[in-house]
Amino acid sequence: MQYIDYVNLNYKPKKSDLICEFYIEPAKKENLKRAAGAVASESSVGTWTDVTTMTKQSKRLAAKVYHIDFINKIAKIAYPNELFEPGNMPQILSSIAGNIFGMRILNNLKLLDIHFPDSILKSFRGPHFGIFGVRKKLGIIERPFVGTIVKPKVGLSPKEQAQVAFNAWIGGCVVCKDDENLSNMKFNRFTDRVDQVLKAKEKAEKLTGERKMYMPNITAETVEVIKRMKYVKDAGGICVMIDILSLGWGAVQTVRNYNEDYKLILHAHRAGHAALTRNNKHGISMLTIAKCARLVGVDQLHIGTVIGKMHGKAEVPIIDQEIEESMIVPKPGMSLIKGGHVLEQNWNNIKPVFAVCSGGLNPLHVPYLVNHLGRNIIIQMGGGIHAHPGGTIAGAKAAKQAVDATLLGISLKDYARSHKELKQAIEKWG
Repeated sequence: MQYIDYVNLNYKPKKSDLICEFYIEPAKKENLKRAAGAVASESSVGTWTDVTTMTKQSKRLAAKVYHIDFINKIAKIAYPNELFEPGNMPQILSSIAGNIFGMRILNNLKLLDIHFPDSILKSFRGPHFGIFGVRKKLGIIERPFVGTIVKPKVGLSPKEQAQVAFNAWIGGCVVCKDDENLSNMKFNRFTDRVDQVLKAKEKAEKLTGERKMYMPNITAETVEVIKRMKYVKDAGGICVMIDILSLGWGAVQTVRNYNEDYKLILHAHRAGHAALTRNNKHGISMLTIAKCARLVGVDQLHIGTVIGKMHGKAEVPIIDQEIEESMIVPKPGMSLIKGGHVLEQNWNNIKPVFAVCSGGLNPLHVPYLVNHLGRNIIIQMGGGIHAHPGGTIAGAKAAKQAVDATLLGISLKDYARSHKELKQAIEKWG
């Protein structure tokens, strides 16, 4: 089969097909139709030349390019679900997002979106808790969670880290987490940190009368990750954090499988995602990564922000909907790129994921975030809390006051008249 044989614009996808949407930019002197066929071929059963070993079954399993937008260079490809091993995310991504990115027939290629059929959905566990399970565990039913990342990222001792976390919690934060590059260093051993921060958490809970959550970073070699999960569970923790991309999809699935016994909230950091997502023409979209993370089974996921310091703001509301809602129906204008269309997705029994907003946030961003993303978000501020003129406690108070004002429908300026911490935040960042 030649590349062009993988193009069938009259094909109607089956309900059982896995669908991918790609942005495809052919190399010089190549045409879009043949380039799209090359992507379908190399990501399913084909190769660069005819082979004598091609069978009837192989031809039946060939992916099919069924839609091409020649103006915007968008193609949709349907894959028979038999091409994929149930419950194996690494194999799925090795197929649809593997060698194809290096083909010389292409200048650029970006996997924009993926639709999972029911047969693949039911082979994955999905989140253990999801949004509502996390809310139930903490006893916070409606409002957004205010959280912080201990700063500086690394360099504090376990005792110092516990004190920063304690100050954030008594100031009003619900969530406190390690940063993505803190694991088990000489100056801050993992076990010492977990012990001391969890003691600080217990003390803060008694003082505030509110349940708190600490997210220790357990990212490491897979066997060590499981040991750290057990340590956190035995120490009385309720949550762990993993860097899903540096850890790898197979290891994330292992963590999720072990979590059937440990029953910890899985907080997913997306460290390194921009190496794949930042280029608008080449790589893999954050939307695709988010959908894979929901399917594999994390409970919370960093999605960036519609405001703040991070790149990729335009797709954040789409990602927020994708990981939170049970049914995604494409709407006009709901796309990552001109000419694209977010694919339909029925998540069935896969629970929704808590969206985590972080990256350059301070209390003044709260109304915008809630108005654009709703209440099912975790608003994490690092510098936006610890750089407050009054220190960490005051910074946490200001963040909580911003949430309270927003939920009451009061402007931050008006609310700040009777709340000095919020007033100081406005004076610093306003």
